[in-house]
Amino acid sequence: MIETLLPEGVRASEAFGPDGAAVLYPEEAALVAAATEGRREEFTTVRGCARRAMAALGLPPAPVLPGRRNVPLWPAGVVGSMTHCAGYRAAVLARDADLVAVGIDAEPDLPLPGGVLESIALPQELAWARTPAAGPAGVCRDRLLFSAKEAVYKTWYPWVGTELDFEDAALSFRADEGGQGGEGARRGTFRARVLRPGTAPDGRPVTGFSGRWLAHRGLVVTAIAVPARRTAGAAGDPAPYDAAGGVGHPGR
Repeated sequence: MIETLLPEGVRASEAFGPDGAAVLYPEEAALVAAATEGRREEFTTVRGCARRAMAALGLPPAPVLPGRRNVPLWPAGVVGSMTHCAGYRAAVLARDADLVAVGIDAEPDLPLPGGVLESIALPQELAWARTPAAGPAGVCRDRLLFSAKEAVYKTWYPWVGTELDFEDAALSFRADEGGQGGEGARRGTFRARVLRPGTAPDGRPVTGFSGRWLAHRGLVVTAIAVPARRTAGAAGDPAPYDAAGGVGHPGR
């Protein structure tokens, strides 16, 4: 499911239930030794997904340990992202020669708990989220907004390295033409305009992202992938990474 939202070169693995074959490295197991059974299961299963994605990239298996702000620490030369929610776990990986950043998130396609929407949404987002989606199989807009903002942060922080709050990105959404996809799936795109831009490791400003979303099997899944191959801007004026997912140009 998640792979349909990502470009070529990304390797994805997902699970819709516990993975009895997944095994933790000792240093991973130590992190959840005192956790509940449910937490240990999701932690283990999503790392099983990560190691299958590593294998698909031709990499040997390796532990996935949390770094600063719990960002997963990937093997050298790799970018990746993981997510888990009730009934779903997934990991995606890519070579850093193909992507400079990637972020995914999955949530149940159910309304957010009371008060959460107001704490994450800008005024224009709040109005959109409170407008029911058209059609009998409409996605829960508040949950879609939450998931997309999570994907923005998961893309931003490992790459740019600075904090980003929910109100620091303004999101807008579009549904694909034709409404429902195969097997009742709904899908579309979103754009995130970062209101507190940062700087990528190559020195270029990061002003936003584009991503894709999918509502299917009782889940809302969002994904952002930032390609590594870029066209340079004018000398001394590097082109920013913009919300369209490409490189913007001065004055655009």
